[in-house]
Amino acid sequence: MLDLIIRGGLVVTPHAVGEMDVGIQGEKIVAVGYPGTLAVGAGREIAAQGKIVIPGGIEPHAHIGIPVPEQWAGIPEVMTQPPEAASRAAAFGGVTTIIDFAGDLSFNPDGSILSTTIMHDIEQRRSAFHTHSYTDYAFHYILAGDVTPTTVGEIGEAIQEGIASFKIFTTFHPIRVPYGPLWGIFEEVAKHGGIMAVHAEEDEIVRYMTEKLKREGRAQGHNLHLVHNNISEDLAFRHIIRLAKHTGVGIYFVHVTAKEGVAAIAEARNEGQPVYGEALHNYLQFTCEDYKKPGGTAIHTYPAIKFPEDREALTVGLMDGRLATTATDEYTTYRKPKLWGDTIETVCGGHNGIETRMPVAYTKFVAERNVSLQRFVDITSANAARILGMYPQKGAIQPGSDADIVLLDPTKKTITVSDLHADSDYSIWDGFQSAASPVMTILRGKVIVENGKLVGSSTDGRWLKRRVSSEVISKPTV
Repeated sequence: MLDLIIRGGLVVTPHAVGEMDVGIQGEKIVAVGYPGTLAVGAGREIAAQGKIVIPGGIEPHAHIGIPVPEQWAGIPEVMTQPPEAASRAAAFGGVTTIIDFAGDLSFNPDGSILSTTIMHDIEQRRSAFHTHSYTDYAFHYILAGDVTPTTVGEIGEAIQEGIASFKIFTTFHPIRVPYGPLWGIFEEVAKHGGIMAVHAEEDEIVRYMTEKLKREGRAQGHNLHLVHNNISEDLAFRHIIRLAKHTGVGIYFVHVTAKEGVAAIAEARNEGQPVYGEALHNYLQFTCEDYKKPGGTAIHTYPAIKFPEDREALTVGLMDGRLATTATDEYTTYRKPKLWGDTIETVCGGHNGIETRMPVAYTKFVAERNVSLQRFVDITSANAARILGMYPQKGAIQPGSDADIVLLDPTKKTITVSDLHADSDYSIWDGFQSAASPVMTILRGKVIVENGKLVGSSTDGRWLKRRVSSEVISKPTV
């Protein structure tokens, strides 16, 4: 007898979409069949008629339980929401796996990055999430500043231990990695079969525009898009792509913001480079004009939200495959620190978004653009799993995969702050009309959210070892 059968829902598998039953034994999916073909009887049966049954969402880009810079928050010791709160919100939002970050960005008195080892930082981060996460979790490792040869030499061991992806910034002193050390990092990551997650902006353009707007008296926060601008993305993406071509490393561009970024990724992919792009769900809704509204910088996530034509390029790129994933860049605070800064150097990045991505993406793509349910699954879970080394354990409803499953109710609903579950008192999605909402979330065969109630435990989440497939980092397979 099976432990759990989900009966009669519209099930989205990698191969088909249709009314099916899903059988679960322990933590795994063991059978997917037409209605009535699975064995009669189970420990529990869930009637899913009228619901869409999809793999649990994968959040590939989150910043959980970390310090908010005082120049953003206005006061010291402000933190983004902790793992327990973020994973709780994720579970209500249909997300069953979160990829956060590890890497100690503490500084020495001289301004240099405090030296630690990669595996030390990973263990520290694992301990922060252990018994404090309702969902499964993994980490990208951040390499920052003038990365030493010693640290570069630790990359191979980290990849063998299941750290598949490494994050770098090409701007923001002192965490920006210069192109010299970056060359060595790319070679080492490529050698051991990892992938690079890259925040790509041209640092000289960012610094020049910052000083220019300050001189001209135009340093208000609503001009962020003039600092973190289209040409900066164009130049930085192309520099990274060229260095990746020389070193043979795969690239995952986080938070693509501009039509130029989409074009650069498409050109690289057409030439056979393993280059992938991510778009944030707030970049699919708002434009830089929204910055000018009262409290408008609440929508801001670095680099910057840009123009209507950029929003359209991101949307169409996700539809046609030039971009691969949606994400949130989750960075949840309360409203006061979020809106304290009002200049191009002090606006707080990030927003309370981990719970809203799945319903917003469904609305933007399935409801408004008639995108297939399989493509919706690709951009909310399957592609992140493929690119970042978790597929088919995660991101698929098929025998052998983890039983991470979400039931969506395709009924219109207005998102309100009071309905959300983060440690926050605001949402840029307050009043958004969503076309579907998660109503049940299952993590490895265990129901963790049901009928608007949290029934899982903060001890349910586990750390995931990841290994990127050789196909993903040898050619653009996703």
